[in-house]
Amino acid sequence: MAFISTILENQAAVDVKQMYDKNLETLGYIPNYSKVFSHRPKVMEAWTNLVGSIRSNMDTRRYELVTLAAARALNSSYCMLAHGSILSKQFYSPAQLALIAKDFNAADLTPAEMRMMSFAEKIVGDATSITQADINELQKIGFSDAEIFDITTTATARCFFSKTLDALGAEPDEIYLSLEEELREILTIGRPITGQSKG
Repeated sequence: MAFISTILENQAAVDVKQMYDKNLETLGYIPNYSKVFSHRPKVMEAWTNLVGSIRSNMDTRRYELVTLAAARALNSSYCMLAHGSILSKQFYSPAQLALIAKDFNAADLTPAEMRMMSFAEKIVGDATSITQADINELQKIGFSDAEIFDITTTATARCFFSKTLDALGAEPDEIYLSLEEELREILTIGRPITGQSKG
């Protein structure tokens, strides 16, 4: 489940139990990412507040597409599966999402969506490679400076979360086995689901 020990629900102190109880209330299970953060629940709280503040400025589809692009560049199965699931439930068929996950430039997305996803991938790959020209291209296609900030922080925040989970060996949750098989295989680009992960 992880490379480090995690705190069991029946052994959790108050702050960890509160985190787990919130998971159970909203998700119906305790995800492996929460278990990894069980040693430092205040860090999870800070992450939740950070990502919530970023998301509050974006519509869901834009946030999820940028996150998917960043997660793909990070080879993060966990985040690809989690955010791919949201996109599949709310916006795309499994076949449409499979195309987006494989090559969003060849999928049926708007030019603005393809540009923001490319920008997110470039940030993850090498943020120092971003130039004024990249920003100008986003502005030309209609993004405001505030929206460019939102896209940027969505991608950079994902680096923190995905890298933390992968470095500590957090496996994608068993719940993602319910995804359509072909889509699940496309979204699983790094650490696989073992079927032992549901908490």
